[in-house]
Amino acid sequence: MRLEGRKTLITGASRGIGAAIATRFAAEGADVAITYFRSPEAAEEVAAEMRAQGVTAEAIRADAGDAAAMRAAVAEARERLGGLNVLINNAGIFDGQPLPETSEADFDRTIDVNLRGPYVAALAAAEGMAAGDTIINMASAFGLRAPAPGLGLYAMSKHALIGLTRGLARDLGPRGITVNAIAPGPIETEMNRAEGRSAKLMTMMTALGKYGKPEDVAGLAVYLASADAAYVTGTVMSVDGGFSA
Repeated sequence: MRLEGRKTLITGASRGIGAAIATRFAAEGADVAITYFRSPEAAEEVAAEMRAQGVTAEAIRADAGDAAAMRAAVAEARERLGGLNVLINNAGIFDGQPLPETSEADFDRTIDVNLRGPYVAALAAAEGMAAGDTIINMASAFGLRAPAPGLGLYAMSKHALIGLTRGLARDLGPRGITVNAIAPGPIETEMNRAEGRSAKLMTMMTALGKYGKPEDVAGLAVYLASADAAYVTGTVMSVDGGFSA
C-alpha cells in the first residue's frame, strides 16, 4: 500500500495506459479520479474496478483539449476526493500524418490536447498542492527521437511536454512539489497493437525484442508518486524496452 491515502487525478484513463495506472494506484491504496471524453461506460468500468479495492474512485467527463474543462476537472477531482496529491497528465492524441500534409487545425488540436491540457491541469493542481505532492506527465519515446516519417506533430508536442516538465520542476521545487515525465516506447494498447508491419519495425528497434504492457508503465508511475521518489524531480524516465538505447 505504497500510495495509501494519496488523492490522485489521472487524465484520459478510461483505457490503455491510463486505466492500468488507475487500477494499480487503487491497489496501492490511492483514492483516484479519472477523466474520460468519449467512453463513459469504459470509464465507469475502470472506476468500479478501483472501488472493488476499497478506495474512493470517480469518473469525470472532460475534453483534454479544452482548457476550461481541464481546470474544472481538477477542481471537481479535488472536491470529490477531499484533496489532490498526485496529478498524472496521461491524456493525449496521435496524428500520424507527414508534416507537409497537416493543417493548422491539426497542429492546434495536437497542442491543445498534448501540451495545453497538461499545462493548464498542472497549474490548477499545483495551486492546492504541498510538499510531497507530485505531477507526472506522460511523454513518449517519440518526444526524445523521431525515428520515422509521420511523427512530426506528435514528437513536437511530447518534446515540448518534456520541456514543460523540467520547467515546472524548477518552479515548483522550492515548494517541495516534484514533477517528472514518463516516456513510454512500444506499449501494446487498443491504439497501438503489437502486430502489423509498423509494430514489427518498432519491435525490432527495441533491445528486448517485444512490446511492453500498460502495467509496465504503471509500475514506474507508482514509484514516482511514492515516498521512494521524494528526491526525484525534473527527470524523464523511459519505459521502452531499450527503444531509445
